Amino acid sequence: MSVSRPVRTGLAVALLASAAVACGDAGGLRGAGSTPTATSPARLWPQLTPASSPAWNIDEADTEVVKGITVPGDDLRKVDPVAIVRAEIAAHPKDYRGPTAIYRDTTARMAACTSKPAAGKATDRTADADADADTTAAGTCPVLQPYYRDLTGDGRVDLTLGFRLLPGDAPDLTAVRVYTVDKHRLLRVMAWEDAVSAVELAGRSVIIRSPSDLADYEYRLQWTWDPEQKAMLLTHDEMLRTRHGQPPGRPSPTTTATAGPSSTADPSPSPSPSVTP
Repeated sequence: MSVSRPVRTGLAVALLASAAVACGDAGGLRGAGSTPTATSPARLWPQLTPASSPAWNIDEADTEVVKGITVPGDDLRKVDPVAIVRAEIAAHPKDYRGPTAIYRDTTARMAACTSKPAAGKATDRTADADADADTTAAGTCPVLQPYYRDLTGDGRVDLTLGFRLLPGDAPDLTAVRVYTVDKHRLLRVMAWEDAVSAVELAGRSVIIRSPSDLADYEYRLQWTWDPEQKAMLLTHDEMLRTRHGQPPGRPSPTTTATAGPSSTADPSPSPSPSVTP
């Protein structure tokens, strides 16, 4: 049976009235206060000549072919992460070799490395028994557990690798590297060193969190793959307040992470676990 327009209108009015009464029973609508007036950006010093070159070099789009490392079948999971770090040490002897080298202790501790790097500090109770065994076997090896994820969008996994820089000018300094395969060569597409609180993978990005001198604040840097530059570019650099002054969350115990060059890759688009070195 069809309902005429006046009847439908009357029903709608009745429903709205009942809804209004229900809202009134729940306390009714409340104003959120006055809305700030929108203002457009104000340009300062328009007569100032725009800068033509950057003041600081943060190594954006700085890529480097890793010499001495082959990638069997263009599969990064078949490359030994420890060998990659040793290749970087060999390529930069000024930083790593000799009694006055800033990261000389990193070189000394490489002797303790096996082909399967440690998952992180032994105090990470979210890791399983195998990860704890790896930590014991590796001893003081500075190379952290590798992670495999397609960051470049070419359908193949890329490698995110971290290793401790010791002794360095600052404590807890960690190197974060991203590698891909280009023309059958191992290509480093991102390099960053900092005091790291956590590292996350999200989509095509690497997110690095670092402590700040200000209490309850941290730095958050996001590096994102740029297909034109064929490199990871620094796309976000910000200071954020931590939740109630607490450090970033630890990885979930249920999260699966790869632990060596022969491990199964995780190409899923879901965010990877944070690595807390």
